[in-house]
Amino acid sequence: MSMSITHPGAARRLLTLLVLLTGLVLSQLALAQQADPGREAAFAVPAVDAELWRQVKEGETGPNYRDSRAESTYNLVNTSGETWRQIRERWVSPFGAIAVLGMMAAIVLFYLMVGRKHLDEPRTGRKLLRWSLVVRSLHWTVATLFILLAITGLNLAYGKTLLRPLFGDGAWSAMMSGTKLIHNYLGPLFGILLVILLLRLLSHNIPKAHDLQWFAKGGGLVGKGHPDAGFANGGEKVWYWLLATAGLAVIASGFVLDFPNYGQGRDTMQWAGIIHAVGALGLTAVALGHIYIGTVGTEGSLEGMTTGYVDESWAKEHHNLWYDEVKDQAIPEDQLAEHRQGSQGDEPAPRSG
Repeated sequence: MSMSITHPGAARRLLTLLVLLTGLVLSQLALAQQADPGREAAFAVPAVDAELWRQVKEGETGPNYRDSRAESTYNLVNTSGETWRQIRERWVSPFGAIAVLGMMAAIVLFYLMVGRKHLDEPRTGRKLLRWSLVVRSLHWTVATLFILLAITGLNLAYGKTLLRPLFGDGAWSAMMSGTKLIHNYLGPLFGILLVILLLRLLSHNIPKAHDLQWFAKGGGLVGKGHPDAGFANGGEKVWYWLLATAGLAVIASGFVLDFPNYGQGRDTMQWAGIIHAVGALGLTAVALGHIYIGTVGTEGSLEGMTTGYVDESWAKEHHNLWYDEVKDQAIPEDQLAEHRQGSQGDEPAPRSG
């Protein structure tokens, strides 16, 4: 396994900056959590105090504060809403930040300690078709929507704590209006396209016995040689099934939040919000690892999703079982370039993905 560390000085400065930013964000979140837990509610509804909560729990409050499940009288102050707020502020938000920032720090440390994974053997100059144009188009559309939704979702979750003090109420409110609009309208489109992509890739992601050996060898980081892998290796299959489970839960809960006019009550909306936040923050953290491995982390991986083709050496090293199935379809690079210059298509060989 050939690894290299490039520009260690710059990488160390990047790591230092990341650690400082991580400390800043976590300190802000910690301060927010240590503040008076009733501050947010008190700002929205003045005079929310222990006496009022006693009245709410005992049913002594008037119509403006009644703790009822009737749609017309389920008003601002209620024990269910306070439970939701506590879960969101004390657990989901801080641990979500730790997961995302922790993954960022882990990636930087891994790059500094291990470096980029280069190919063990020189490139042969012969190409194998890995991803069709349809799959690549779906992938990049879904990936772009995912990034936009992640950025806007993080802004919705943490913008009030981090950005409002920096930019002031006016700029922050305009930013949040745009964020909410983007998130709400792109979410359903992302959900539909993700389901289509998952169905398209299902046959490549059925778990196999050799996937256990892939995990035992840490994807090639443990021991000598590379573990067996078919079209998709064990790590790629885990990412696929996370999208097919947690991803679909995020989509379903997002639809509940996006369309609150189909009979769901406030309790349903509150739990949908918790499920949506937990799933989205978890997927965002894992997606950072997926992006790293598929771009700067591994030589040759990004080429497959940009051009559709991978070099024989890459296929043999990372997906040897798939390579054995399609190696007779390899095309010389110059022949592939001539084909692209003379036609509109980019798939002279039988489709592999």
